[in-house]
Order: sequence, then structure tokens, then C-alpha cells
Amino acid sequence: MDTYAADVAELAAALDLKDAIHVGHSTGGGEVAHYVARAEAGRVAKAVLIGAVPPVMVKSDKNPGGLPLEVFDGFRAALVANRAQFYRDIPAGPFFGFNREGAAVSQGAIDNWWRQGMMGGAKAQYDCIKAFSETDFTADLEAIDLPVLVMHGEDDQIVPIADSALLAIDLLKNGTLKTYEGLPHGMCTTHPDVINADLLAFFRS
Repeated sequence: MDTYAADVAELAAALDLKDAIHVGHSTGGGEVAHYVARAEAGRVAKAVLIGAVPPVMVKSDKNPGGLPLEVFDGFRAALVANRAQFYRDIPAGPFFGFNREGAAVSQGAIDNWWRQGMMGGAKAQYDCIKAFSETDFTADLEAIDLPVLVMHGEDDQIVPIADSALLAIDLLKNGTLKTYEGLPHGMCTTHPDVINADLLAFFRS
């Protein structure tokens, strides 16, 4: 996660970004939190965490409500065994909530998710599982004093809301929590009209 945040910092400096609004989904939400907590003064105006992994995903004595390490070991095993199938199964099932009864399944969304996954490097993707599941973002969230919008689907099967957004909001000094009944982890794709409208309202506020 340090590498992710350092990449953002280098890009922001190269572009000389001022008062930028950073939006991160899932692991990207962790990246945004990690970067914003360390950003140079004046670089960031606001941040948005969507279905984001902070404060920390993996279960431990300090985080008893987290997901067991075995869940993430299973991700790693599936990635190694058949990466192409792994990147079919996740979007076809829990990511977009397509495994829910009555879901409007989009084959295009599944195929596009697979396409993006297969464009990445297998080693980086393997290492990313540890980064998004085991990084503790508690100190990052506590350090951020800028406005932060936390958006999370209540039916998020990838990053359960009870151990993420509902905890993260209590660590932020200037956070606003917005939850979405019945929406999945990939709600930006399944419900863009809802998510984009709320994003725009926050940007303008």
C-alpha cells in the first residue's frame, strides 16, 4: 500500500495538482486513505471512499469482526490455480451481486471485469490480496481532517459493511456516511445513476 500511495503522490506532484478530489473504490479506497493522510498541504480538497477496505479487513484480536485469513488464502489459491476462471467467477457472482435472486445480470460487465483483470500482472495481483486485506488504515483515517464521503452498499459481499464503512466513519474527523440498501460491491457499475449523482453533489458541496 505504501507503493500505491507513493505512486499517487508522484503523479500529483508531476501534474502539480491542487485541491484535488480523490475517489477510490475497494482497494482503491485504501490507497486514497493512505495517500490523503500523507499528502502535501494543498494537494487534496476532499476524498471519497466507495466500498472501501479501511480500516482493516482481516480478522485478528484487534479486529474480531474481520474476515478470517483463510478467506484471502482461498483467493490466492484460486488465482494461482486458474487466474482466468477466478476473474470470471468473482464478477459473475458476488462482486456485482449477480448471485442474488432476481439480479439483472450483465454479461458485458462480467466480460469487462475479466478483461481488466487479465490485463494486470499475476504477481502484482497476488501481492495485492495481502495489501488490501492486511493493511491497517486506522491511523490514516484518524489523520485525515478533510471532508470524506464514505459510500457503501449494504449488500456488499466482498467488503462487508459492518467491518468497513461502519467502523471507518467513526475514525474520520470530518466524514459523512451514505449507505445503499441492497446494493453490491460493484454498485458504481450496477447503479451509476445513483452513485454518480451523490458523487457530484459531494463535489459541489
